[in-house]
Amino acid sequence: MVEKVRTNIKRVIEGKPDVISSAITVLLAEGHLLIEDVPGVGKTMLAKSLARSIDSSVRRIQFTPDLLPSDVTGVSVYNQETRQFEFRPGGVFANIVVGDEINRASPKTQSALLECMEERQVTVDNTTYTLEAPFMVIATQNPIEMEGTYPLPEAQMDRFFFKLRLDFPGMEQLHTIIDRTTKEKEPAVRRVLEQGQILEMRDTARAIPVARPVQEYAIKVTLATHPESDQAHEMTRRYVRFGSSPRGVQALIVGAKVHALMKDRVHVSCEDVRAVALPALRHRVLLNFEAEAQRVDADAILSAILESVPEPKE
Repeated sequence: MVEKVRTNIKRVIEGKPDVISSAITVLLAEGHLLIEDVPGVGKTMLAKSLARSIDSSVRRIQFTPDLLPSDVTGVSVYNQETRQFEFRPGGVFANIVVGDEINRASPKTQSALLECMEERQVTVDNTTYTLEAPFMVIATQNPIEMEGTYPLPEAQMDRFFFKLRLDFPGMEQLHTIIDRTTKEKEPAVRRVLEQGQILEMRDTARAIPVARPVQEYAIKVTLATHPESDQAHEMTRRYVRFGSSPRGVQALIVGAKVHALMKDRVHVSCEDVRAVALPALRHRVLLNFEAEAQRVDADAILSAILESVPEPKE
């Protein structure tokens, strides 16, 4: 079933097999996805393709500076005929919510997603509305155009399960992209996965056991991102201001479970933890001024940590 979704997305996304697999991992892990990279590399296309591959409701919200929180969550409107207030659902009332250029909205509007992403519910006028499962937010943002943007708060960044980057395509990939998109008819994505199958695969992934040594390995990797920890890496002490939150180690374990399931295994290994470490932790490691001055990014620090933390002995 996973291969069906992967093949379906490959019809429109060229040369990004690892990114596509990571996006599917987030879906099966009951998480939310943040995609950040330069314009034109397929961020929104990847988000829409994943959403359209699933037999679920999909809504797209274009985040702009004038977008209001009520546009996201919904608003109560007075009906003159019934003389009662009626709730009009906002854009988050869907199974897959694509938030395009999320950092263009004001912090007040961004915060409207916090309850949705964490509790899978919306509270308007003291009334709570439950969001139907599966519920997933796929957000995109542009890291180079800073004018008119509002950086996401750390608390909201932490609610994203993975943060993915789409590298600029190479020569052969650009040839394929041109061949696909400059003809009379472009390839289309169709629905290949039923809603019930998603929920079933989520339950299966959660049920995969994790041995205590593997869990301890994930914890050590997370602690190595904290500069004040006695297990901190040398680069962490020099370049990191704050390390990963407990959500980071949760993302490592759940992501590793899904990764093992996608590899047709019913046990989790340290290899699975390493496979999801960069997308699970890169947005949870806050760098200091020296790192920015030296142009050291979170991926370089995390890669050094993964090389230094030893695997548990049998």
